[in-house]
Amino acid sequence: METELEIGGVSVDVVFKDIKNVHLSVYPPTGRIRISAPSRMSLENIRLFAISKLGWIKKQQTKLRAQERETPREYLERESHYLWGQRYLLRLSEQAGAGGVKVEHRRIVLHHPAGASVDVRQAILDDWYRRELKVAAKPLIARWESLLNVQVSRCFVQRMKTKWGSSNPRLRTIRLNLELAKKPPECLDYVILHEIAHFLVPDHGAVFVQLLDSNMPNWRLLRQRLNEAPLAL
Repeated sequence: METELEIGGVSVDVVFKDIKNVHLSVYPPTGRIRISAPSRMSLENIRLFAISKLGWIKKQQTKLRAQERETPREYLERESHYLWGQRYLLRLSEQAGAGGVKVEHRRIVLHHPAGASVDVRQAILDDWYRRELKVAAKPLIARWESLLNVQVSRCFVQRMKTKWGSSNPRLRTIRLNLELAKKPPECLDYVILHEIAHFLVPDHGAVFVQLLDSNMPNWRLLRQRLNEAPLAL
């Protein structure tokens, strides 16, 4: 069950779950607020909880909205693009056929049909990023499956506005933000661990934190690196 509360001029998404404790999250890039609450908890108690956290919520929203944004990509010659945390210059190359991408000497070479629009050039590059991310994710998923004794039935890659990843423990699936292909590889590893860990622990409580601590002691640093990275528009 989902509902929405208006508290002090702030909209709060409320999701009722089969959990023991209430959890508050403020998501980039817009500062969207979400409260996950136990099914038995009343809306009035949720309202009181949100009011008690209002100062912290507004502080987090201000921080997120002031965060650096990437300038819009135009997919032009010598434009900066990123792969695994490294900066590359884009090189455009017209060719017959559907197009493709190669990396050579600090350049990302985008092969595209003659007269291709910005949308077409973006689609070619996004498809390439998606393949790169899936290839990189596969051994990392296999490693965490083995270490945590769980199984991932499927991994999806898609554009996500407010999260770096998500998971469905019941279906044993995880979803990864396409933008992770542009971040350092260790950030991808952290997100995969985070999402697979939810197969074992549904919330972000002490048990979940302990699970991350024991398997990736520097996960807080990686989370901070992701949260401080320039946001895509």
